[in-house]
Amino acid sequence: MPKNKKRNTPHRGGSGGGGGGSGAAAATAGGQHRNVQPFSDEDASIETMSHCSGYSDPSSFAEDGPEVLDEEGTQEDLEYKLKGLIDLTLDKSVKTRQAALEGIKNALASKMLYEFILERRMTLTDSIERCLKKGKSDEQRAAAALASVLCIQLGPGIESEEILKTLGPVLKKIICDGTASIQARQTCATCFGVCCFIATDDITELYSTLECLESIFTKSYLKEKDTNVICSTPNTVLHISSLLAWTLLLTICPINEVKKKLEMHFHKLPSLLSCDDVNMRIAAGESLALLFELARGMESDFFYEDMESLTQMLRALATDGNKHRAKVDKRKQRSVFRDVLRAVEERDFPTETVKFGPERMYIDSWVKKHTYDTFKEVLGSGMQYHLQSNEFLRNVFELGPPVLLDAATLKTMKISRFERHLYNSAAFKARTKARSKCRDKRTDVGEFF
Repeated sequence: MPKNKKRNTPHRGGSGGGGGGSGAAAATAGGQHRNVQPFSDEDASIETMSHCSGYSDPSSFAEDGPEVLDEEGTQEDLEYKLKGLIDLTLDKSVKTRQAALEGIKNALASKMLYEFILERRMTLTDSIERCLKKGKSDEQRAAAALASVLCIQLGPGIESEEILKTLGPVLKKIICDGTASIQARQTCATCFGVCCFIATDDITELYSTLECLESIFTKSYLKEKDTNVICSTPNTVLHISSLLAWTLLLTICPINEVKKKLEMHFHKLPSLLSCDDVNMRIAAGESLALLFELARGMESDFFYEDMESLTQMLRALATDGNKHRAKVDKRKQRSVFRDVLRAVEERDFPTETVKFGPERMYIDSWVKKHTYDTFKEVLGSGMQYHLQSNEFLRNVFELGPPVLLDAATLKTMKISRFERHLYNSAAFKARTKARSKCRDKRTDVGEFF
């Protein structure tokens, strides 16, 4: 992130993290295939495959998260498995490479492994770059998702800057490539925004990233010759991800740049509220609420010329009852736009509470909400663990240093898999019983009449 906006996170990697010595360490510690041609027959040799066949299924990291280490193994076991997965990112099989990328991503999302990946970041970056360039849709998505988590693990500093410098041009090329898979472009747009948010120290690079994302989502703007409704296309999901990534980066821009972007988009962004895709309407509404929050933070008496027409549109979406829309979509939309309308009209935000371990965090602004939602999308179920342990995220959300807990406290906080199963079964039975009673009452009423 830009120097004038960079948060006061202590640099954990040391001043020599990007030098030649660390590169040599990475090559010896985790990159024995570094000199092998990508996807060559050597990578698929009998020795390599027999050596790696003993590693567990990469998807096993996703289910249990950080509990795996305490219940089924040690830190050394996990690192051994990860070394095997890193080797498998060079495998000749597409499915094997993709599974390896997903396995590494799931492990990094559920456990802090800073020292381990610091030594192997160059090997990992090379593997990600190779998979992005030579892979297809699903493999590119897995590589981009891993790149995001890798930067979250490392936090701001020279190591993440090197990753962004290597992968940034590749990500940008995929995002703007009309022949690439829409799903791959969508994941790359999110990855580009997250990595830039964390790593960029060059203000011109930040502006370049904003322009790249703008060139994508502005294609959904309502044109003068168009009707009052924007019809969704297969590209709509890409436009949504680009808009959300752009909004995230706007929160770390200097004031002058924010003002320029507000002037450019404040009067065009509301046109996305008429899109027939509910996710685009919600993304546009939340982005508008965040823009209003930024504008009023700079000028307390900020005045929006088209306030009356905007509030009418927001109020219509907050009370939408169109029968042709799915009930789930209408319910979700009304909930979001009630909050957006309050933000625009009353400058109010409904505070949310996020609990993780013995701590809790209060989300009391649209900037904080959008940042939290973005990182939660990337980390998934590992978000709570990272809020407890990741210094970078704790600094972003102003949580202070990580809270140290003793083993006894940690044990009391954990619920075993069997206990979770019993709890879920009991909840299911209770819901079923309640529904049965409700049906019985309806039957009785029918018989009475």
